[in-house]
Amino acid sequence: MREILGMRRRLRFRRTGRTEQLRTALTCAVDWQWPVLPGVGLKAAGGRGDRGRGCACPDPECVVPGAHPFDPGLLAATTDERMVRWWWTNRPDAPVVLATGGRAPCAVSLPAVAGARALSVLDDWGMRLGPVVATPTRLALLVAPYGLEQLGELLYTKDSVPSSLRFHGEGGYLMLPPSVVGTGQVRWERPPLPGSAKPWLPDVEAVVDALVDASASAPGGGSRLAY
Repeated sequence: MREILGMRRRLRFRRTGRTEQLRTALTCAVDWQWPVLPGVGLKAAGGRGDRGRGCACPDPECVVPGAHPFDPGLLAATTDERMVRWWWTNRPDAPVVLATGGRAPCAVSLPAVAGARALSVLDDWGMRLGPVVATPTRLALLVAPYGLEQLGELLYTKDSVPSSLRFHGEGGYLMLPPSVVGTGQVRWERPPLPGSAKPWLPDVEAVVDALVDASASAPGGGSRLAY
């Protein structure tokens, strides 16, 4: 009886997780018109003695396990409801990948410790922020779409820009909750406001100074690149 009850709980948990991922993908694609696609995900858990779940892609040395597109590729990202439903019906555990840039949000990400410091500074400034995505190792602030020329002009004025600071613009991507990647669970540090027609996003100019300064002052220069 205990085994049956345990199995039911596990099945209920899996169904809930799968429903949540599909719901997130549909909300982004259909309600907010953010193009999404399923990420590569992680290999299925092995048996006794398994040392961890690596990336499901063919690269045994993948440096961002589970946290990137593979098949389909990034260019397949779409807002089409039928395609989104088909993808997550066939791969219900797939991570949700946002294709950044264009009319979709862009993002700026940095190591978790530096990110927490930057959020504190921005809060002290009274800065209005949009959604913030977190993994165990990094924090990503979603911002309004920006172009490479605009970004280049912003960064040109800086004495230096830490290598750990990443800009997810045109041709880039970002993993969204409730995805699970090699470093752990992707979650909302600052979730989109419930009931919003589309999440409000700050301009990159409003946050880049705090993010650069926080990354530069992080231990070791904030150079950790793990997703």
